[in-house]
Amino acid sequence: MATKKFLTFLLTNNRGMKDLKKEAISQEVFDLYDDYAHNKLDRRQFAEKLSLYAVGGLTVASLLSFMSPNYKDTLLVQPNDPSLDSDYITYDSPKGGGTIKGLLSKPKAIKTKLPGVIVVHENRGLNPYIEDVGRRVAVADFISLAPDALTPLGGYPGNDDDGRALQKERNQAEMLEDFIAAYTYLKNHKDCNGHIGVVGFCFGGWIANMMAVRIPQLGAAVPYYGRQPEAEDVAKIKAPLLLQYGELDERVNAGIPAYEAELKAHAIAYQTYIYPKVNHGFHNNTTPRFDKEAADLSWNRTIEFFKEHLK
Repeated sequence: MATKKFLTFLLTNNRGMKDLKKEAISQEVFDLYDDYAHNKLDRRQFAEKLSLYAVGGLTVASLLSFMSPNYKDTLLVQPNDPSLDSDYITYDSPKGGGTIKGLLSKPKAIKTKLPGVIVVHENRGLNPYIEDVGRRVAVADFISLAPDALTPLGGYPGNDDDGRALQKERNQAEMLEDFIAAYTYLKNHKDCNGHIGVVGFCFGGWIANMMAVRIPQLGAAVPYYGRQPEAEDVAKIKAPLLLQYGELDERVNAGIPAYEAELKAHAIAYQTYIYPKVNHGFHNNTTPRFDKEAADLSWNRTIEFFKEHLK
């Protein structure tokens, strides 16, 4: 049920949902959105459960709108940024989906070969947020490749609901092969120095963990709130890890103790940061789960980690 504070705020806020502050939102709403974003609820079920919070002049539609991503107003690096060359390429993934599309971004003026970073999307394909993250990496003086694992099904369809539905149709093991193939493509790129890292979010966090398992030469891996590998696979990891989690993300965080125990047992270099009072998806600046302080700090740590291990 909604907290009294939440309901009172909604009923007395005359400026509408646009100005609603996330601090006024009950944690139950965030938990519902997490279930919805991870396919535990379809849109109809999500709307039905949100109806518990639709009181007075507040509608389910306005709540849905508030919780949904806003890609229009949140880009940090524009697609036409004059300092970058950023465009779509295709590469071969013979063990995965065949020909895969991705956004390749790099500084326009490259004086020497640069490290590469694979940017891995969430469970909905290469949406504008992940493309933006790819450009953010490039602005920091790396070459980034952000693949779209939905390419065999036509690519990211333009909205996250359909993107999640499409991604459910693909086999996870085959998608992992697509990102491993992206590593090979980027490693052999003429402007890359051959040192490759990976950063991924949610589903992409699991991919980042699994790329560390599968690629002994991987230079660094940064999984954001990603599912952990099976215990028997952890010993295969050679890359240093920067593990980033939100304190309120009980679903993913349940796997942290066992993962850390295996990493310690096999003397694998890693750092774990659990950001207080933030949710799963705290880095994604397109939804109310975004936490600027945690996102900025974690991103600074990510870039410094890549500079340390890939330069």
